[in-house]
Amino acid sequence: MNEDFYDPNNALHKKRKVHGRTFVKGMSQRQFDLLSDFLPEVKLDIETLKDSGIAALFDGVKKQYWMEVGFGGGEHLARQARKNPDIGMIGCEPFQNGVAKLLTEIEAYKLKNISVHNDDARTVLDALPNASLDKLFLLYPDPWHKSKHNKRRFISKENLVQIARVLKKDGIFFVASDIPDYVNWTLSHLQNDENFEWLAERSQDWLMPPEGWVSTRYEAKAKRAGRNSAYLFFKKI
Repeated sequence: MNEDFYDPNNALHKKRKVHGRTFVKGMSQRQFDLLSDFLPEVKLDIETLKDSGIAALFDGVKKQYWMEVGFGGGEHLARQARKNPDIGMIGCEPFQNGVAKLLTEIEAYKLKNISVHNDDARTVLDALPNASLDKLFLLYPDPWHKSKHNKRRFISKENLVQIARVLKKDGIFFVASDIPDYVNWTLSHLQNDENFEWLAERSQDWLMPPEGWVSTRYEAKAKRAGRNSAYLFFKKI
């Protein structure tokens, strides 16, 4: 058994709750069928990850391994998988409507390099071996605007400990958000974390999307509302 993963007896590990909705009305019968019949074929197995490591999730060893936390409708994840067939992609999303949309893409394009976790991403972070990811994406996370809900934000001391552990040296943690308060929150946490270096050298480095950027429906919604996005790249030191 691979012992190079998170110790569940660690004080940081506690019973967790997924906040927010995990399902809303409006799915088609086709999407329900995908969740019941097709999801098991691409679903991430936590015990396999713990016992055999990240490569065991895919059909053969991949060049790199990337993970997206909260993939929403899966647009970014699916397009990255199509563009990079030699990269193993882990996608985490508790919202079942979004999972169903991603499954539609996986089936339509016969994608073989995505492993889907339809639940809390922290469970996957716990199970991942040390230094196993090359990139981790957090795109348009729920900002939890009310101050009393700030503790629900994914950017937290606990999660950054895990992210630093699972990223390889020089691995990239990429955060995108259209909420100024969340951007400031992210910078405050990451710039005070000795495990990460913010890669921006000038304003356009974080105010303009990177080359080849794959937009999401959340970004489109932000633009329609007149909100600009920030694109924050952090390197694991």
